[in-house]
Amino acid sequence: MINSVRWRYHVEGIVQGVGFRPFIYTLCLRFHLKGYVLNNSEGVIIDIEGFENSLNQFEEALHVELPPLARIDLITKDKKLPLQNYTEFTISKSDVSTSKHTLISPDMALCPACLEELKNPNNRRFGYPFINCTHCGPRYSIIKTVPYDRPNTSMHPFVMCHACEQEYTNPLDRRYHAQPISCEACGPTLSLKNIQGDVLATHEKALEIFARFIREGHIVAMKGMGGFHLMCDATCDMTVLELRKRKHRPSKPFAVMFGSLDDVKKECQMQVSEENELCSQLRPIVLLKRHEMLSRISIYIAPRIDRLGAFLPYTPLHVRLFDYLQTPIVATSANRSGEPIITHSDELLEKLDGVVDYYLDYNRDIVNASDDSVIQVIDDKILLMRASRGLAPKSLRFTSHETRKILAVGAQQKNAIAIYHNQQVILSPYIGDLDTVNSFEFFEKTLQSFKDFYDFEPDIIVGDMHPNYATTQWAKKQNKPFVQVQHHYAHILATLYEHRLDEKVLGIAWDGTGYGDDGTIWGGEFLVCDTTSYERVAHFEPFLLLGGDASIKDIRRILISLLFDIGFEHFDEMPFDTKDIKLLKQIYDKKINAPRCSSVGRLFDAVAVLCGLSHKVSYDGESGLLLESLYDNTISEAYSFYLEGTMIHYKHTLLDMIHDKEPRIIATKFMNALVDCVVELSAKYGLPTVLSGGVFQNRTLLENLLVKSKMPLYFPHEIPINDGGICMGQLYKMLSK
Repeated sequence: MINSVRWRYHVEGIVQGVGFRPFIYTLCLRFHLKGYVLNNSEGVIIDIEGFENSLNQFEEALHVELPPLARIDLITKDKKLPLQNYTEFTISKSDVSTSKHTLISPDMALCPACLEELKNPNNRRFGYPFINCTHCGPRYSIIKTVPYDRPNTSMHPFVMCHACEQEYTNPLDRRYHAQPISCEACGPTLSLKNIQGDVLATHEKALEIFARFIREGHIVAMKGMGGFHLMCDATCDMTVLELRKRKHRPSKPFAVMFGSLDDVKKECQMQVSEENELCSQLRPIVLLKRHEMLSRISIYIAPRIDRLGAFLPYTPLHVRLFDYLQTPIVATSANRSGEPIITHSDELLEKLDGVVDYYLDYNRDIVNASDDSVIQVIDDKILLMRASRGLAPKSLRFTSHETRKILAVGAQQKNAIAIYHNQQVILSPYIGDLDTVNSFEFFEKTLQSFKDFYDFEPDIIVGDMHPNYATTQWAKKQNKPFVQVQHHYAHILATLYEHRLDEKVLGIAWDGTGYGDDGTIWGGEFLVCDTTSYERVAHFEPFLLLGGDASIKDIRRILISLLFDIGFEHFDEMPFDTKDIKLLKQIYDKKINAPRCSSVGRLFDAVAVLCGLSHKVSYDGESGLLLESLYDNTISEAYSFYLEGTMIHYKHTLLDMIHDKEPRIIATKFMNALVDCVVELSAKYGLPTVLSGGVFQNRTLLENLLVKSKMPLYFPHEIPINDGGICMGQLYKMLSK
C-alpha cells in the first residue's frame, strides 16, 4: 500500500457486548481501512492500515459515533512497521491469553428497535419474550467470566438456530455477537408452575394464564432479568393486604410497575427530568410524588406517605405481560425480609412457600443477581438510592500511582463493595443488609464474581471502624493488611471522589448510625475535612438509646430518652404505658445497654412519634417519609436550635413540639430547623459544603437546602448517598494518599 500507515489501537472501557466490534467494522469499511479487530481480556485491539487521512477520519468517528452502551476510558495507539498489506478488514476470534481488565456491562432494558420488532407481526421475533440485541438485554446477570463471549455466559447451553447464527456472524447486523441472541426456535422457554413445581403451561399459554392469575387476585412470582419479582394487582386492597400478611411486611412501600407512561401520570406528579429518567433505558424505580386526588392504586401500597416508587416494563417479558393486563402491578423483590433477591426456582419453593401461589419461570440461569435500581430526581439531577440493574457494576476510570489491588468492603446496611484494579474503580451492584447468613453469603458470592471477572485478589482491604460489622470481622480474618475508615468521613470522601474535590470542605454526614471515634454512635456530623484528614467541628447533642438496638425498632424509647434528658414529668398526659416508663427510667438511670447517640436519623424517629407514628418502625427511613408527607411549605417558622461550642442544642424545643400538637406544624418546623443549621454552619466556615448520608434522601430537606443555601452544595449523583456509597469513600481514602 503506497503512502499507507499502520496503527495498532488498544481500547479499554465498556467495549464488549455493546456492539463495539461491528461498529469498528463498519467504520473501517466506510474509510477503506484494512486489518482486524478482536476482543481480549483487557479490552479491544484494533490493528489497521490505510491512508493517513482515512485513519484520522476513523479516529474522529470512533469518539463521536460510539454505540449507545459503549464507553471508551482509555485508548492508546502504536505505529507499527512493516505494513502487513491486509487485503480486507475482519473481526478476529477473541484472545484470552492476557490478564483480565475488560469491564462488565450492567443489564440493560429493552431498546426501541427491539421493542418495535417485538410488536411487529411481520417480524420473526414478534411476541418473543427474550428478544435482545447488542444495544439491550442481559449482561451482568448472565456472565461468568470475561471476555464476554457466549461460552462464558448462561446462554451457552442454547444452540443457535440457522437464522440466529446468520445474524450473530454478520458484522453489519444489529445482533452481531449479541451473546444472548435467540428466538422462539432456539432460545429459553417460559413455564408456568404452581408452588409445588408442577408445570401448568408453557410458552404463550403460560404468560396468558399467569396474567389471568394476577387479575384474579393471586400473589405470584415472575423471573425477571436479575431475579424473581413478587407480583399482584396493585389496585386491589385485599390482595395487597394479603401480600403484606404473607410477606410479614406491615408498611414498607411496594414498588409499582405501570404498563405505560400515561398510566404513571394518572397517579403521580412528574417533572420532565423525572419522566426522562423513568423512560430511560436504565428503567429505574423512580420515587415520585403522588397526586392528592383519589387513586386507582391501593392505599396499602405505600401507607401514610405521599410518595410512590414507580417504574416501567424493562424486559420484553414484562412488556408482554402487560399485553394481558389493564392494571398496574406490585413488582417487588422476591425474598425473605432482609435477604437477597431470589434467582432460582428451588430457592423460591423453599423460602416463599406460603407466600406465592404460582410462578412464571424460564430455563436460562441467572448467574449474578441484581435488584432494581432506585432513584429520586432533585434539582434535575439524580439522587441515587440503590445502584443495581442498569447502573451497576459501575466502572469509573481513576488515574493513580497506586499499583496495589484494593478491596473496599463497605458498611453493614445497604452494602456494596468496590475494587480498584488497573486504574479502574468498580462499584458492585447493591448487595443489601448483612444481618443474615444468606445475606453475607451473597456478599461473598458477589466478591467471588468480581475476583473471577478480573483475576482480582486484593493486596489490601479497607473497611469500616465498627467492630461488630460483618465486613469488619470478615476482613480481619483474611490475613491481608486492613485499613479502617470512620463511617461518616467515608460518606464525605465518596462525594469528594465523585466531584473530584481536592480541597478543604465542610462535610455534613447525617444518617441513622455509624461508629464514632469516641466509641459512641454518630450520625449528625459536621466535619471540616479533605482527603487526608477530618475534624469534627459540630454535632448534635447526644442522647441515650435505651435498650440499644431495641430503640431503633421501638422508637418511642428515643423520644422518652430525650424527655428524660430535659426533666419532663408529664408522661401521664402522653400515650405511654406507665410500666414502660418505669422500666426505661431504670435503664436511663443505670445507663445499662444505653449507648450514646448523636444521630439525626434517630431524631427523625423521635419527632415522628410526636407526629403520631406508631411506636414500631418496620423499615429504614419510615419516619423521614412520614414527616415529608406532613411538611407544609406555607409554614416558614422553625424551631430554635443553637450552636454552643461544637454542640448543636435542640432538646429544649421538645416542649415546643408538644405544645404545638399538630403534626403538620411539628414536622415542618423541625425540618426547617435542620435546614437552618446547615445554612448557618455553611456560612460560618465559608467552605464548599458536601452532603451525604441516608437522611439526605429526604427530598423535602434537600430541596429546601438547595433553595435556602447561598453556597454551592455538593451531593452524590452517580454513587448512592446512603451506606451503599460507603465503599467508594473507603476506596478513595486509599487512592488519595
